[in-house]
Amino acid sequence: MSTISRDEVARVAALARIDLRPDEVDRLAGELDVIVESVARISEVATADVPATSHPLPLTNVFRDDVPEAPLAVEDVLAGAPQQENGRFAVPQILGEE
Repeated sequence: MSTISRDEVARVAALARIDLRPDEVDRLAGELDVIVESVARISEVATADVPATSHPLPLTNVFRDDVPEAPLAVEDVLAGAPQQENGRFAVPQILGEE
């Protein structure tokens, strides 16, 4: 028994401004029907004592701790710059301002 009709798919596609051919409407109606049935089947199995999860495996942070360190010396930073002026990077002017 289909829970999502062709007309519903066409209506949602029109609301989303998606132009679907008739064969695409038919295909999507069938695919969305399978998705709805799968969600319903999972909902039957889910119980109150099973906590909701966003991922099947526990995730851990793989980043290092954010520890402040001494900054680089200005001379070291500007050593590789093609141009510098007054201790800063010099770049081409792009806005035509003075």
